[in-house]
Amino acid sequence: MLTIALIGRPNVGKSSLFNRIAGKDLAIVDDRPGVTRDWREAIGYIFDEPVNIIDTAGLEEADAGTLTDRMRERTMMALKKSDLALFIIDGVAGVTTMDEHFARIIRKSGKPVFLVVNKADTKAARERLAEAYSLGFGDPFFVSAAHGLGLADLYHAVLEKLPSKAEAPENDDGFVARDDFNLDELEGNLDFEFTDAEDLSNKPLKVAIVGRPNAGKSTLVNTILGEDRLLTGPEAGITRDPIAVDFDWKGTKFQLVDTAGLRRKAKITDKVEKLSTQETMRIVRLAQIVVLVVDGVAGIDKQDMNIAEHVVREGRVLVLAVNKWDAVEERSLIQKQLPEMLAQVLGQLPGMPVVYLSGLNGKGLDSLHKAMLDAYALWNKRVGTGSLNRWLGMMESRHPAPMVSGRPNRLRYMTQIKVRPPTFVLWCGRPDDLGEDYQRYLINGLREKFEIAGVPIRFNLRTSKNPYAT
Repeated sequence: MLTIALIGRPNVGKSSLFNRIAGKDLAIVDDRPGVTRDWREAIGYIFDEPVNIIDTAGLEEADAGTLTDRMRERTMMALKKSDLALFIIDGVAGVTTMDEHFARIIRKSGKPVFLVVNKADTKAARERLAEAYSLGFGDPFFVSAAHGLGLADLYHAVLEKLPSKAEAPENDDGFVARDDFNLDELEGNLDFEFTDAEDLSNKPLKVAIVGRPNAGKSTLVNTILGEDRLLTGPEAGITRDPIAVDFDWKGTKFQLVDTAGLRRKAKITDKVEKLSTQETMRIVRLAQIVVLVVDGVAGIDKQDMNIAEHVVREGRVLVLAVNKWDAVEERSLIQKQLPEMLAQVLGQLPGMPVVYLSGLNGKGLDSLHKAMLDAYALWNKRVGTGSLNRWLGMMESRHPAPMVSGRPNRLRYMTQIKVRPPTFVLWCGRPDDLGEDYQRYLINGLREKFEIAGVPIRFNLRTSKNPYAT
């Protein structure tokens, strides 16, 4: 599959073109420069041909070691990985000195390059179209990524760079056989979309890494991958776009998704941060496993518990990872306080897995791997209807449901209707009068009897229709 890197100065429209080719709004787009800070990949389509598209941070010159300098290094890494580069310039601004400088650098890379003049639908851009030829990349392509104009010529040129189909075997009808088309591989890169009804046996487990800013999420992902895939640094809030990375970890396929740090809602005033937060919430909603990374040195605060509560409401597997454990001095105090905090906020989720680790040096990663797989297995657990109803009869005989107007509120029947998370339905005489205390009694009994600790359980009540009602 052809890999295409989108390269250019900040705010020339790389993310807009990335979204256009990907066919969905994956990258955050804003008028301000520098919104994209790290490169990310997605499967897109040039007409009907799948391609791997890479969005990158804007190229800028900066002092060594600064965030801008590290962003530039990440862009050059993406260029090195690509088969084709689309060098994008702003048609309104025309060719700038910085465009000329980075054009020389890209030319030295030896990669095939197409020059794309974006925002070419404006009057100001049409007056400066001739300037694009001065960069020496041949005939430029004049497009508007935001409005989808002028892309056909660019797409046809990209198709010419695809591997030749002449050598592919043909079937009896004369159509080219697509032996290299791997649907599982494609769907595994569709940026975190799946439904509960899917067969997940051959697909990677979707793991969202979430937490407050500067908790060490990107560092943890890099350590798991064994490479500096994600941009990290001492600055808080470096990650803005969620970045998904496929990885085989001890024989299990994972798709790790690094997300933007989540601050309290009242503190979020910046538009880009709002968009980043919305994307993180979307990733949580579509994940299977959520690893909540908390800063053990800074301490666990209310916002960490708010995030945990949201994950549980979404019904996702939640694993709490206490990071920077090697630098924590009062370990016994945290280990004592943490269960109390979890009991107050997540009282309905006893036994939630907690792992103490260091994302910097890799200590505790084996425990994290085991905790995720164990919790995932429970998340998929199914209990037989016969066993459920025998257990229900025992629970009712031990502690009958409260009376309603002097009459028993009979528990008639119970079954599990789905997994991920385990969801149970109880039919009873008067569901509206079955109090929360009694429901907790049943849920806690479910967890204890069938060993479903540490994952969310959904418990629904229904009543049978009265055949004599009419």
